[in-house]
Amino acid sequence: MSALALYGVALGIALTIVVLVWLLHLHLRNAGVIDVAWGVNLALMAIAYALLADGWPARKWVVAGMVCVTGLRLSWHIGRRTFGHPEDGRYARIRAAFATHVGIKFLRFFALQGVAASWLSLPFLIASRNPTPSLASLETVAIALFVGGFVGESVADAQLAAFKADSANAGHVCRAGLWRFSRHPNYFFEWVMWLSYWLFACASPWGWVTIFAPALMLHVLLNITGVRLTEAHCLRSRGEAYRRYQETTSMFVPWFPSE
Repeated sequence: MSALALYGVALGIALTIVVLVWLLHLHLRNAGVIDVAWGVNLALMAIAYALLADGWPARKWVVAGMVCVTGLRLSWHIGRRTFGHPEDGRYARIRAAFATHVGIKFLRFFALQGVAASWLSLPFLIASRNPTPSLASLETVAIALFVGGFVGESVADAQLAAFKADSANAGHVCRAGLWRFSRHPNYFFEWVMWLSYWLFACASPWGWVTIFAPALMLHVLLNITGVRLTEAHCLRSRGEAYRRYQETTSMFVPWFPSE
């Protein structure tokens, strides 16, 4: 199957999922469900590439496995915080800002995320079309980088969940474990995994052109749905305690605190 046809399949999957999730969000009145769908969407596209692309089967399923492991873990983790809980403050503020025709505006918002997910899947597509019957050294390095990112994000999420589960920590700022070295270690390690996908694709013809994928994800994590909105929410809910945290702790890349 041609690369264009494969991308068409992926785009179709992405848009179908976001429309279904949009309908669910109307019932739940909780736009956070789009975050749950994000990882599922990426996993389904990677599986489609593994099934339909003409590359070496082992490589295709290595890629699909990497994406499925992280995508489904992320969806499960976010789902536990979404279903049965009030709408995340970030989306509640977006809902208030929309003011009128909220449903249609959220449909456009969800659709944009579906299109973005299809673009970000292109490293998977290129790698899955590579017919070389062995893994290159660069691909092995990428797998190791992926494992580091996956472990880091999983640990960061678990540490934050444990902190929040203790009622004695209500109103306090999490500085446990990795959160002592970065205000957003989960986002940092998420980006590390996107860097590993690109590095993996670089071992295939034209794979390097997908550098836009980790670059776009970095922009999203820092400026759109990640750090920027989370920091604004934390400043409102934690106040001076979070300002002190900002003064002493690296925003993104883990580093030793200044205090």
